[in-house]
Amino acid sequence: MTVIQIIIAVLAIIASIGIGYYLRLIISLGKRGSMELEIKQMMITAKEEANHIIEDAKKQSEEILHELRQTEKEKEHEFKKTEERLIKKESLLDTRQTDIDRDVEHVKNRIEEIKQIKERAEKMEEEKKSALESIARLTEEEARTQLLEKTEKEYSEDLYSRMQKLERSGQEQLERRAKDIMSTIIQRLATSTASDMLTTSVSIASEDIKGKIIGKEGRNIRAFERVAGVELIVDETPGSIVISSFDPIRRQVARLALENLISDGRIQPAKIEEMIEKAQLEINTIIKKEGERAVYECGILNLDPRIVAVIGRLHFRTSYGQNVLQHSIEMTHIAGMLAEELGADVQITKAGALVHDIGKALDHEVQGTHIDIGIRILQKFNADPRIITAMKSHHDDCPHESLEAIIVQTADYISGGRPGARRDTVENYLKRLAELEALVNSFEGIEKSYAIQAGREVRIFVNPLSITDIQAKHLARDIALRIEQELRYPGEIKITVIRENRIVEVAR
Repeated sequence: MTVIQIIIAVLAIIASIGIGYYLRLIISLGKRGSMELEIKQMMITAKEEANHIIEDAKKQSEEILHELRQTEKEKEHEFKKTEERLIKKESLLDTRQTDIDRDVEHVKNRIEEIKQIKERAEKMEEEKKSALESIARLTEEEARTQLLEKTEKEYSEDLYSRMQKLERSGQEQLERRAKDIMSTIIQRLATSTASDMLTTSVSIASEDIKGKIIGKEGRNIRAFERVAGVELIVDETPGSIVISSFDPIRRQVARLALENLISDGRIQPAKIEEMIEKAQLEINTIIKKEGERAVYECGILNLDPRIVAVIGRLHFRTSYGQNVLQHSIEMTHIAGMLAEELGADVQITKAGALVHDIGKALDHEVQGTHIDIGIRILQKFNADPRIITAMKSHHDDCPHESLEAIIVQTADYISGGRPGARRDTVENYLKRLAELEALVNSFEGIEKSYAIQAGREVRIFVNPLSITDIQAKHLARDIALRIEQELRYPGEIKITVIRENRIVEVAR
Protein backbone atom coordinates (compact mmCIF):
# COMPACT_ATOMS: atom_id res chain seq x y z
CA MET A 1 0.00 0.00 0.00
CA THR A 2 2.73 2.17 0.80
CA VAL A 3 4.58 1.41 -2.45
CA ILE A 4 1.45 2.17 -4.46
CA GLN A 5 1.03 5.44 -2.69
CA ILE A 6 4.60 6.30 -3.38
CA ILE A 7 4.21 5.43 -7.05
CA ILE A 8 1.01 7.42 -7.26
CA ALA A 9 2.75 10.33 -5.57
CA VAL A 10 5.69 10.11 -7.98
CA LEU A 11 3.35 10.02 -10.96
CA ALA A 12 1.43 12.93 -9.60
CA ILE A 13 4.62 14.89 -9.24
CA ILE A 14 5.72 14.00 -12.76
CA ALA A 15 2.28 14.92 -14.10
CA SER A 16 2.37 18.29 -12.30
CA ILE A 17 5.84 19.00 -13.65
CA GLY A 18 4.70 18.19 -17.18
CA ILE A 19 1.60 20.34 -16.86
CA GLY A 20 3.69 23.23 -15.50
CA TYR A 21 6.20 23.01 -18.33
CA TYR A 22 3.39 22.94 -20.89
CA LEU A 23 1.71 25.93 -19.37
CA ARG A 24 5.03 27.83 -19.32
CA LEU A 25 5.59 26.91 -22.98
CA ILE A 26 2.13 28.17 -23.91
CA ILE A 27 2.75 31.46 -22.03
CA SER A 28 6.20 32.02 -23.63
CA LEU A 29 4.79 31.39 -27.09
CA GLY A 30 2.07 34.00 -26.44
CA LYS A 31 4.62 36.61 -25.33
CA ARG A 32 6.83 35.90 -28.35
CA GLY A 33 3.91 36.48 -30.67
CA SER A 34 3.08 39.83 -29.07
CA MET A 35 6.74 40.99 -29.27
CA GLU A 36 6.95 40.11 -32.93
CA LEU A 37 3.78 42.10 -33.52
CA GLU A 38 5.28 45.11 -31.71
CA ILE A 39 8.48 44.84 -33.70
CA LYS A 40 6.56 44.64 -36.95
CA GLN A 41 4.52 47.69 -35.94
CA MET A 42 7.67 49.65 -35.12
CA MET A 43 9.25 48.72 -38.44
CA ILE A 44 6.14 49.85 -40.30
CA THR A 45 6.16 53.14 -38.38
CA ALA A 46 9.92 53.66 -39.09
CA LYS A 47 9.44 53.03 -42.78
CA GLU A 48 6.64 55.57 -42.92
CA GLU A 49 8.79 58.20 -41.12
CA ALA A 50 11.75 57.43 -43.45
CA ASN A 51 9.47 57.90 -46.45
CA HIS A 52 8.30 61.26 -45.07
CA ILE A 53 11.90 62.36 -44.45
CA ILE A 54 12.97 61.27 -47.92
CA GLU A 55 10.08 63.17 -49.46
CA ASP A 56 10.93 66.33 -47.44
CA ALA A 57 14.59 66.04 -48.43
CA LYS A 58 13.62 65.69 -52.08
CA LYS A 59 11.43 68.78 -51.85
CA GLN A 60 14.19 70.82 -50.17
CA SER A 61 16.82 69.61 -52.64
CA GLU A 62 14.54 70.56 -55.53
CA GLU A 63 14.01 74.03 -54.04
CA ILE A 64 17.77 74.53 -53.48
CA LEU A 65 18.54 73.30 -56.94
CA HIS A 66 15.95 75.68 -58.35
CA GLU A 67 17.51 78.59 -56.46
CA LEU A 68 21.00 77.64 -57.65
CA ARG A 69 19.82 77.50 -61.18
CA GLN A 70 18.25 80.95 -60.84
CA THR A 71 21.46 82.34 -59.34
CA GLU A 72 23.52 80.76 -62.09
CA LYS A 73 21.25 82.32 -64.69
CA GLU A 74 21.60 85.75 -63.07
CA LYS A 75 25.40 85.45 -62.93
CA GLU A 76 25.52 84.33 -66.55
CA HIS A 77 23.45 87.38 -67.41
CA GLU A 78 25.82 89.66 -65.48
CA PHE A 79 28.84 88.03 -67.10
CA LYS A 80 27.35 88.66 -70.48
CA LYS A 81 26.75 92.31 -69.66
CA THR A 82 30.29 92.69 -68.34
CA GLU A 83 31.68 91.02 -71.44
CA GLU A 84 29.68 93.37 -73.64
CA ARG A 85 30.97 96.42 -71.71
CA LEU A 86 34.58 95.21 -72.02
CA ILE A 87 34.11 94.65 -75.73
CA LYS A 88 32.74 98.19 -76.10
CA LYS A 89 35.63 99.67 -74.06
CA GLU A 90 38.16 97.74 -76.09
CA SER A 91 36.58 99.03 -79.28
CA LEU A 92 36.63 102.59 -77.85
CA LEU A 93 40.30 102.27 -76.87
CA ASP A 94 41.17 101.03 -80.31
CA THR A 95 39.40 104.03 -81.80
CA ARG A 96 41.22 106.44 -79.44
CA GLN A 97 44.57 104.84 -80.18
CA THR A 98 43.90 105.31 -83.86
CA ASP A 99 43.08 108.98 -83.27
CA ILE A 100 46.20 109.47 -81.14
CA ASP A 101 48.41 107.90 -83.75
CA ARG A 102 46.88 110.16 -86.37
CA ASP A 103 47.42 113.24 -84.15
CA VAL A 104 51.04 112.25 -83.45
CA GLU A 105 51.70 111.93 -87.12
CA HIS A 106 50.11 115.32 -87.71
CA VAL A 107 52.25 116.91 -84.98
CA LYS A 108 55.39 115.40 -86.46
CA ASN A 109 54.49 116.88 -89.80
CA ARG A 110 53.84 120.31 -88.24
CA ILE A 111 57.19 120.20 -86.44
CA GLU A 112 58.95 119.43 -89.64
CA GLU A 113 57.18 122.32 -91.35
CA ILE A 114 58.11 124.69 -88.51
CA LYS A 115 61.73 123.64 -88.71
CA GLN A 116 61.78 124.38 -92.41
CA ILE A 117 60.13 127.79 -91.84
CA LYS A 118 62.63 128.60 -89.09
CA GLU A 119 65.55 127.66 -91.30
CA ARG A 120 64.19 129.88 -94.09
CA ALA A 121 63.69 132.77 -91.60
CA GLU A 122 67.21 132.43 -90.23
CA LYS A 123 68.57 132.32 -93.75
CA MET A 124 66.62 135.46 -94.66
CA GLU A 125 67.83 137.19 -91.44
CA GLU A 126 71.43 136.35 -92.32
CA GLU A 127 70.96 137.67 -95.82
CA LYS A 128 69.36 140.83 -94.47
CA LYS A 129 72.18 141.32 -91.95
CA SER A 130 74.80 140.80 -94.64
CA ALA A 131 73.04 143.31 -96.87
CA LEU A 132 72.92 145.89 -94.04
CA GLU A 133 76.58 145.31 -93.18
CA SER A 134 77.56 145.74 -96.82
CA ILE A 135 75.52 148.96 -97.08
CA ALA A 136 76.71 150.41 -93.74
CA ARG A 137 80.16 148.92 -94.08
CA LEU A 138 79.95 147.95 -90.32
CA THR A 139 79.70 144.62 -88.60
CA GLU A 140 77.00 143.92 -86.00
CA GLU A 141 79.45 144.21 -83.12
CA GLU A 142 80.86 147.50 -84.40
CA ALA A 143 77.36 148.95 -84.81
CA ARG A 144 76.41 147.90 -81.27
CA THR A 145 79.57 149.47 -79.85
CA GLN A 146 78.98 152.76 -81.67
CA LEU A 147 75.34 152.86 -80.56
CA LEU A 148 76.24 152.23 -76.94
CA GLU A 149 78.97 154.88 -77.00
CA LYS A 150 76.62 157.42 -78.50
CA THR A 151 73.87 156.62 -75.99
CA GLU A 152 76.30 156.74 -73.09
CA LYS A 153 77.57 160.16 -74.15
CA GLU A 154 74.08 161.58 -74.60
CA TYR A 155 72.55 160.22 -71.40
CA SER A 156 75.47 159.77 -68.97
CA GLU A 157 74.68 162.92 -67.02
CA ASP A 158 70.99 162.06 -66.88
CA LEU A 159 71.75 158.51 -65.69
CA TYR A 160 74.17 159.78 -63.05
CA SER A 161 71.66 162.28 -61.69
CA ARG A 162 68.97 159.62 -61.61
CA MET A 163 71.26 157.23 -59.75
CA GLN A 164 72.08 159.92 -57.19
CA LYS A 165 68.40 160.68 -56.78
CA LEU A 166 67.55 157.01 -56.26
CA GLU A 167 70.40 156.64 -53.77
CA ARG A 168 69.27 159.69 -51.79
CA SER A 169 65.67 158.53 -51.91
CA GLY A 170 66.60 155.02 -50.72
CA GLN A 171 68.76 156.40 -47.91
CA GLU A 172 66.00 158.75 -46.82
CA GLN A 173 63.48 155.91 -46.82
CA LEU A 174 65.80 153.70 -44.79
CA GLU A 175 66.43 156.48 -42.25
CA ARG A 176 62.73 157.26 -42.08
CA ARG A 177 61.91 153.57 -41.53
CA ALA A 178 64.60 153.25 -38.85
CA LYS A 179 63.29 156.37 -37.06
CA ASP A 180 59.75 155.01 -37.23
CA ILE A 181 60.86 151.72 -35.67
CA MET A 182 62.83 153.49 -32.92
CA SER A 183 60.06 155.96 -32.11
CA THR A 184 57.45 153.19 -32.02
CA ILE A 185 59.57 151.10 -29.67
CA ILE A 186 60.32 154.06 -27.38
CA GLN A 187 56.62 154.94 -27.27
CA ARG A 188 55.69 151.33 -26.45
CA LEU A 189 58.11 151.27 -23.52
CA ALA A 190 58.20 154.37 -21.34
CA THR A 191 59.75 153.89 -17.90
CA SER A 192 60.85 156.16 -15.11
CA THR A 193 64.31 157.70 -15.42
CA ALA A 194 64.76 158.82 -11.81
CA SER A 195 68.35 158.40 -10.69
CA ASP A 196 69.27 156.49 -7.54
CA MET A 197 70.89 158.38 -4.70
CA LEU A 198 73.94 157.33 -2.75
CA THR A 199 72.37 157.81 0.65
CA THR A 200 69.47 156.16 2.48
CA SER A 201 67.47 157.74 5.28
CA VAL A 202 65.97 155.90 8.24
CA SER A 203 63.22 157.69 10.14
CA ILE A 204 63.38 157.74 13.94
CA ALA A 205 60.67 158.50 16.49
CA SER A 206 62.78 160.75 18.71
CA GLU A 207 66.22 162.29 18.89
CA ASP A 208 67.04 160.10 21.94
CA ILE A 209 67.53 157.15 19.63
CA LYS A 210 70.53 158.88 18.10
CA GLY A 211 72.28 158.75 21.48
CA LYS A 212 71.62 155.02 21.74
CA ILE A 213 72.95 154.44 18.25
CA ILE A 214 76.11 156.40 19.00
CA GLY A 215 76.58 154.57 22.32
CA LYS A 216 79.04 155.17 25.09
CA GLU A 217 82.08 156.95 23.69
CA GLY A 218 80.77 156.11 20.20
CA ARG A 219 81.29 152.34 20.48
CA ASN A 220 77.90 151.42 18.95
CA ILE A 221 78.25 153.60 15.86
CA ARG A 222 81.84 152.47 15.36
CA ALA A 223 80.82 148.83 15.63
CA PHE A 224 77.94 149.40 13.20
CA GLU A 225 80.14 151.17 10.64
CA ARG A 226 82.86 148.55 10.97
CA VAL A 227 80.57 145.56 10.47
CA ALA A 228 78.26 147.11 7.85
CA GLY A 229 80.93 149.03 5.93
CA VAL A 230 78.87 152.23 5.75
CA GLU A 231 78.90 155.68 7.31
CA LEU A 232 76.14 156.80 9.67
CA ILE A 233 75.30 160.51 9.75
CA VAL A 234 73.25 161.15 12.90
CA ASP A 235 73.40 164.90 13.47
CA GLU A 236 72.56 166.62 10.20
CA THR A 237 68.89 165.83 9.54
CA PRO A 238 66.39 165.95 12.42
CA GLY A 239 64.04 162.97 12.72
CA SER A 240 66.22 160.70 10.60
CA ILE A 241 69.57 158.98 10.34
CA VAL A 242 71.39 159.00 7.02
CA ILE A 243 73.29 155.93 5.78
CA SER A 244 76.00 156.80 3.28
CA SER A 245 77.85 154.30 1.07
CA PHE A 246 78.68 153.94 -2.60
CA ASP A 247 77.78 150.23 -2.41
CA PRO A 248 73.95 149.97 -2.58
CA ILE A 249 73.87 146.44 -1.12
CA ARG A 250 75.73 147.61 1.96
CA ARG A 251 73.28 150.52 2.31
CA GLN A 252 70.28 148.19 2.16
CA VAL A 253 71.80 145.76 4.67
CA ALA A 254 72.59 148.68 6.97
CA ARG A 255 69.07 150.11 6.58
CA LEU A 256 67.36 146.83 7.48
CA ALA A 257 69.72 146.22 10.38
CA LEU A 258 69.24 149.77 11.74
CA GLU A 259 65.46 149.57 11.49
CA ASN A 260 65.47 146.23 13.32
CA LEU A 261 67.78 147.62 16.01
CA ILE A 262 65.53 150.64 16.55
CA SER A 263 62.46 148.37 16.77
CA ASP A 264 64.24 146.02 19.19
CA GLY A 265 65.64 148.80 21.37
CA ARG A 266 68.69 146.80 22.50
CA ILE A 267 71.53 148.57 20.71
CA GLN A 268 74.93 147.14 21.56
CA PRO A 269 77.86 145.72 19.54
CA ALA A 270 76.82 142.07 19.86
CA LYS A 271 73.22 142.86 18.86
CA ILE A 272 74.48 145.01 15.99
CA GLU A 273 76.43 142.08 14.54
CA GLU A 274 73.40 139.79 14.94
CA MET A 275 71.05 142.24 13.20
CA ILE A 276 73.45 142.85 10.33
CA GLU A 277 73.79 139.09 9.72
CA LYS A 278 70.00 138.79 9.76
CA ALA A 279 69.69 141.74 7.35
CA GLN A 280 72.20 140.12 4.99
CA LEU A 281 70.03 136.99 4.84
CA GLU A 282 66.95 139.11 4.10
CA ILE A 283 68.79 140.99 1.36
CA ASN A 284 69.86 137.67 -0.18
CA THR A 285 66.20 136.61 -0.25
CA ILE A 286 65.26 139.91 -1.92
CA ILE A 287 68.05 139.43 -4.47
CA LYS A 288 66.70 135.98 -5.38
CA LYS A 289 63.13 137.26 -5.72
CA GLU A 290 64.18 140.25 -7.82
CA GLY A 291 66.14 137.99 -10.17
CA GLU A 292 63.17 135.66 -10.60
CA ARG A 293 60.84 138.63 -11.11
CA ALA A 294 63.07 140.09 -13.82
CA VAL A 295 63.33 136.78 -15.69
CA TYR A 296 59.58 136.21 -15.47
CA GLU A 297 58.75 139.76 -16.57
CA CYS A 298 61.05 139.49 -19.59
CA GLY A 299 59.78 136.01 -20.51
CA ILE A 300 63.23 134.41 -20.64
CA LEU A 301 63.38 130.65 -20.07
CA ASN A 302 66.04 128.05 -19.28
CA LEU A 303 68.50 130.31 -17.48
CA ASP A 304 70.56 128.67 -14.75
CA PRO A 305 69.20 129.59 -11.27
CA ARG A 306 72.68 130.79 -10.31
CA ILE A 307 72.64 133.26 -13.19
CA VAL A 308 69.19 134.42 -12.07
CA ALA A 309 70.56 135.01 -8.54
CA VAL A 310 73.41 137.15 -9.91
CA ILE A 311 70.90 139.13 -11.99
CA GLY A 312 68.97 139.85 -8.78
CA ARG A 313 72.05 141.57 -7.32
CA LEU A 314 71.69 144.23 -10.02
CA HIS A 315 68.57 145.44 -8.20
CA PHE A 316 70.91 147.20 -5.75
CA ARG A 317 73.45 148.35 -8.40
CA THR A 318 73.46 151.67 -10.21
CA SER A 319 75.25 152.85 -13.34
CA TYR A 320 75.47 156.60 -13.97
CA GLY A 321 72.70 156.95 -11.39
CA GLN A 322 70.45 154.50 -13.29
CA ASN A 323 69.29 151.28 -11.61
CA VAL A 324 71.08 148.51 -13.52
CA LEU A 325 68.35 145.86 -13.13
CA GLN A 326 65.62 148.25 -14.27
CA HIS A 327 67.87 149.37 -17.13
CA SER A 328 68.44 145.72 -18.13
CA ILE A 329 64.70 144.92 -18.04
CA GLU A 330 63.94 148.01 -20.12
CA MET A 331 66.72 147.03 -22.54
CA THR A 332 65.28 143.51 -22.81
CA HIS A 333 61.87 144.79 -23.90
CA ILE A 334 63.41 147.21 -26.41
CA ALA A 335 65.71 144.50 -27.80
CA GLY A 336 62.82 142.06 -28.12
CA MET A 337 60.77 144.53 -30.16
CA LEU A 338 63.75 145.35 -32.38
CA ALA A 339 64.42 141.65 -32.93
CA GLU A 340 60.82 141.10 -33.99
CA GLU A 341 61.06 143.97 -36.49
CA LEU A 342 64.40 142.82 -37.91
CA GLY A 343 63.74 139.06 -37.95
CA ALA A 344 66.41 138.12 -35.38
CA ASP A 345 66.17 135.42 -32.69
CA VAL A 346 63.93 137.11 -30.11
CA GLN A 347 64.77 134.82 -27.16
CA ILE A 348 68.55 135.03 -27.67
CA THR A 349 68.36 138.81 -28.12
CA LYS A 350 66.28 139.30 -24.96
CA ALA A 351 68.53 137.02 -22.90
CA GLY A 352 71.64 138.84 -24.14
CA ALA A 353 70.08 142.19 -23.21
CA LEU A 354 69.06 141.04 -19.72
CA VAL A 355 72.54 139.72 -18.83
CA HIS A 356 74.60 142.35 -20.69
CA ASP A 357 75.59 144.09 -17.42
CA ILE A 358 75.65 140.99 -15.20
CA GLY A 359 79.35 141.56 -14.53
CA LYS A 360 78.49 144.78 -12.66
CA ALA A 361 76.97 142.66 -9.90
CA LEU A 362 80.47 141.45 -8.98
CA ASP A 363 82.81 144.08 -10.38
CA HIS A 364 83.63 145.31 -6.84
CA GLU A 365 84.76 141.81 -5.88
CA VAL A 366 86.37 140.45 -9.07
CA GLN A 367 89.08 142.03 -11.18
CA GLY A 368 88.41 142.94 -14.80
CA THR A 369 85.83 144.88 -16.78
CA HIS A 370 82.20 144.11 -16.22
CA ILE A 371 82.06 142.56 -19.72
CA ASP A 372 84.92 140.15 -18.98
CA ILE A 373 83.38 139.30 -15.61
CA GLY A 374 79.98 138.74 -17.24
CA ILE A 375 81.46 136.43 -19.89
CA ARG A 376 83.19 134.36 -17.20
CA ILE A 377 79.96 134.12 -15.16
CA LEU A 378 77.92 132.95 -18.15
CA GLN A 379 80.57 130.47 -19.25
CA LYS A 380 80.88 129.07 -15.71
CA PHE A 381 77.14 128.42 -15.49
CA ASN A 382 76.89 126.93 -19.03
CA ALA A 383 74.86 129.68 -20.68
CA ASP A 384 74.06 129.39 -24.40
CA PRO A 385 77.11 130.60 -26.40
CA ARG A 386 74.77 132.68 -28.58
CA ILE A 387 73.75 134.68 -25.50
CA ILE A 388 77.41 135.39 -24.70
CA THR A 389 77.99 136.48 -28.31
CA ALA A 390 74.98 138.81 -28.10
CA MET A 391 76.02 140.51 -24.83
CA LYS A 392 79.79 140.88 -25.13
CA SER A 393 79.81 143.57 -27.86
CA HIS A 394 77.55 146.23 -26.34
CA HIS A 395 80.55 148.52 -25.59
CA ASP A 396 82.47 147.61 -28.78
CA ASP A 397 85.00 145.66 -26.71
CA CYS A 398 84.45 142.68 -29.04
CA PRO A 399 83.47 142.55 -32.73
CA HIS A 400 79.78 142.15 -33.54
CA GLU A 401 79.42 138.52 -34.55
CA SER A 402 75.63 138.39 -34.95
CA LEU A 403 72.59 140.52 -35.63
CA GLU A 404 71.50 139.93 -32.03
CA ALA A 405 74.73 141.57 -30.78
CA ILE A 406 74.01 144.72 -32.81
CA ILE A 407 70.44 144.85 -31.49
CA VAL A 408 71.64 144.52 -27.86
CA GLN A 409 74.06 147.43 -28.33
CA THR A 410 71.35 149.55 -29.98
CA ALA A 411 68.91 148.81 -27.15
CA ASP A 412 71.60 149.81 -24.63
CA TYR A 413 72.04 153.17 -26.38
CA ILE A 414 68.27 153.74 -26.47
CA SER A 415 67.78 152.93 -22.78
CA GLY A 416 70.80 154.91 -21.61
CA GLY A 417 70.11 157.84 -23.94
CA ARG A 418 66.80 158.82 -22.39
CA PRO A 419 66.85 162.40 -21.03
CA GLY A 420 67.87 162.30 -17.36
CA ALA A 421 68.43 158.54 -17.35
CA ARG A 422 72.08 158.78 -16.34
CA ARG A 423 74.43 161.09 -14.52
CA ASP A 424 78.07 160.86 -15.51
CA THR A 425 79.33 162.45 -12.29
CA VAL A 426 77.73 159.72 -10.18
CA GLU A 427 79.35 156.97 -12.23
CA ASN A 428 82.75 158.64 -12.03
CA TYR A 429 82.33 159.00 -8.27
CA LEU A 430 81.45 155.32 -7.87
CA LYS A 431 84.35 154.30 -10.09
CA ARG A 432 86.77 156.37 -8.00
CA LEU A 433 85.54 154.80 -4.75
CA ALA A 434 85.77 151.28 -6.24
CA GLU A 435 89.35 151.95 -7.40
CA LEU A 436 90.20 153.27 -3.94
CA GLU A 437 88.91 150.14 -2.16
CA ALA A 438 90.55 147.84 -4.73
CA LEU A 439 93.93 149.54 -4.23
CA VAL A 440 93.69 149.27 -0.43
CA ASN A 441 92.61 145.60 -0.53
CA SER A 442 95.66 144.72 -2.62
CA PHE A 443 97.89 145.00 0.49
CA GLU A 444 98.49 141.86 2.58
CA GLY A 445 96.99 141.41 6.03
CA ILE A 446 93.84 143.46 5.32
CA GLU A 447 90.55 141.78 6.23
CA LYS A 448 88.25 144.41 4.71
CA SER A 449 88.13 148.10 3.92
CA TYR A 450 85.44 150.69 3.32
CA ALA A 451 85.59 154.01 1.52
CA ILE A 452 83.43 156.54 3.41
CA GLN A 453 82.92 160.29 3.64
CA ALA A 454 82.39 160.49 -0.14
CA GLY A 455 85.81 158.98 -0.67
CA ARG A 456 87.60 161.36 1.68
CA GLU A 457 88.31 158.59 4.20
CA VAL A 458 89.20 154.90 4.04
CA ARG A 459 88.70 152.67 7.06
CA ILE A 460 90.89 149.58 6.99
CA PHE A 461 90.47 146.57 9.28
CA VAL A 462 93.61 144.43 9.57
CA ASN A 463 94.22 140.97 10.96
CA PRO A 464 95.72 141.47 14.46
CA LEU A 465 97.53 138.13 14.28
CA SER A 466 99.49 138.97 11.13
CA ILE A 467 100.06 142.72 11.62
CA THR A 468 101.41 144.42 14.73
CA ASP A 469 100.70 147.97 15.85
CA ILE A 470 103.99 149.20 14.37
CA GLN A 471 103.30 147.40 11.09
CA ALA A 472 99.81 148.93 11.03
CA LYS A 473 101.37 152.39 11.24
CA HIS A 474 103.75 151.61 8.37
CA LEU A 475 100.85 150.09 6.41
CA ALA A 476 98.85 153.32 6.67
CA ARG A 477 101.82 155.28 5.34
CA ASP A 478 102.41 152.86 2.46
CA ILE A 479 98.76 153.01 1.46
CA ALA A 480 98.81 156.81 1.52
CA LEU A 481 101.90 156.94 -0.73
CA ARG A 482 100.42 154.48 -3.21
CA ILE A 483 97.12 156.41 -3.36
CA GLU A 484 99.07 159.58 -4.10
CA GLN A 485 100.96 157.86 -6.90
CA GLU A 486 98.17 155.91 -8.63
CA LEU A 487 94.85 157.72 -8.05
CA ARG A 488 93.47 161.10 -8.98
CA TYR A 489 91.14 162.68 -6.44
CA PRO A 490 90.08 166.09 -5.18
CA GLY A 491 91.29 167.26 -1.75
CA GLU A 492 92.71 164.77 0.75
CA ILE A 493 92.01 161.18 1.69
CA LYS A 494 92.25 160.09 5.32
CA ILE A 495 93.56 156.53 5.91
CA THR A 496 92.40 154.95 9.17
CA VAL A 497 93.88 151.53 10.03
CA ILE A 498 91.99 149.68 12.77
CA ARG A 499 93.64 146.77 14.57
CA GLU A 500 91.33 145.13 17.08
CA ASN A 501 91.86 142.12 19.29
CA ARG A 502 88.73 140.18 20.17
CA ILE A 503 88.82 137.31 22.64
CA VAL A 504 85.71 135.13 22.94
CA GLU A 505 85.04 132.51 25.61
CA VAL A 506 81.85 130.57 26.30
CA ALA A 507 80.63 129.85 29.83
CA ARG A 508 78.79 126.53 30.02
